Amino acid sequence: MSAVKRPIMTMKHQIYQIIKKEICDGNYLPGQWLQEKELAEKMNVSRSPVREALKQLVDEGLAIEYPNKGVFVKEFSSKDIEEIYDVRIMLESYAIKNSVKVITSINFKDLMEILQNLSDCYEKNDISNYIEYDTQLHQYIVKLGGNSLVSDIYKRIYSQVQQFRIYSLTTKKRFDDSIIEHRKVVENLIASNWKEADRINRIHLALAREEIINHIESTRPVITDDTEEQF
Repeated sequence: MSAVKRPIMTMKHQIYQIIKKEICDGNYLPGQWLQEKELAEKMNVSRSPVREALKQLVDEGLAIEYPNKGVFVKEFSSKDIEEIYDVRIMLESYAIKNSVKVITSINFKDLMEILQNLSDCYEKNDISNYIEYDTQLHQYIVKLGGNSLVSDIYKRIYSQVQQFRIYSLTTKKRFDDSIIEHRKVVENLIASNWKEADRINRIHLALAREEIINHIESTRPVITDDTEEQF
């Protein structure tokens, strides 16, 4: 009996997830060429599902396609980060405000469980997993807003900034402040004090944005006279 082939869409989704994780983990750097043939050979698959996966990454804003050149990991500017975080703040504020209408004791339990996982990672200085639970917490808060369209928009926006998540915690002080901010947001949500939860969350996101922009600015190539002469 011949082996059953996986559906191409399922394979495409798996390849998409692999490449996306590589981008978010910093293994594929901003501006790096995502070569279709090379990726297909590396994953031992045909080029068709790789092509479809790359198209999805372009659609989500994690990659950019240049005609007759190929697909490259998107390079984000400080302005891009400003705009992404402006939208994040708006969507999360909307969700926090509306969560008080629907939040239940089950939601309280879920929030506390995610917060506990965050705290455990903080105590272990496990930044990688801390970031994963950070993502869970913010996506759960948006889900509490009860608007599926807002959740869909948020996922698209959030995916664009994932490769920069670690740079929002570049200093020990920022890491320390981050867990405190998360605890206060959750505590105020559980207490149905959405205004204070929103205020703290806005500060939290603004500080994260500032750290990411500082990283982008500090790693931007310096243009000198010698550099200009090369062009």
